Amino acid sequence: MKTRLLVVPAALLLTLLAGCGDDTGTTETPAGSDPTTSETTDAPTDSPTDGTSGTCAWVTDAAGPAAKEVEPPPAEPETAGELTIETNRGDITVTLDAESAPCTVGSFTWLASQGYFDGTKCHRLVVDFVLQCGDPSATGMGGPGYSFADELEGDETYPVGTLAMANSGPDTNGSQFFIVLKDAQLPPAYTVFGTVDEAGMEVAQEIEAEGNGPDGVAPAEDVIIESVS
Repeated sequence: MKTRLLVVPAALLLTLLAGCGDDTGTTETPAGSDPTTSETTDAPTDSPTDGTSGTCAWVTDAAGPAAKEVEPPPAEPETAGELTIETNRGDITVTLDAESAPCTVGSFTWLASQGYFDGTKCHRLVVDFVLQCGDPSATGMGGPGYSFADELEGDETYPVGTLAMANSGPDTNGSQFFIVLKDAQLPPAYTVFGTVDEAGMEVAQEIEAEGNGPDGVAPAEDVIIESVS
């Protein structure tokens, strides 16, 4: 996810993408888990639906405790077409793609409606690549206490402005997500569930321009999600 992405070895790139891991303590790739090793796949994996009724399946037994108390979404969650991520740095409006990723959008909408993202910090910035948020613990290891399957076609691309899920391997989506700051060369292993508007990208790129803080991971200045509405 960097314009100068080519300078970074492919293996390292995937690591950076891996968030820090969701509630399982594993690492999420591009935007959700942690920057450790994260498996990816070039082929689509199983659908997050149960295969019979078309409802979404949320897996809680292996997900670990939630970083912030929240109930799993209903089997047929409501979806939104557009949401605004209000941060202390400005608003980031996203258009969600419920047609391509109904369960991902349903989960994101549900978490937003429950206030799960409110008061949370975007924990990772990779300049020329991604801004990663969605972990209330701000460690890269936190998630909502449930996981769900990827929604992939196998031909996903990640141009600037893409909104996608971080993961720690196939079918390990939780709450961590990332915004692509520059066109990224990534395998089709991260569920794309929306796009960021032009004004929102200006906010994200202003954050990017400030670089990283002392830890070399988080943005130089705290980026706090105040609410998602």
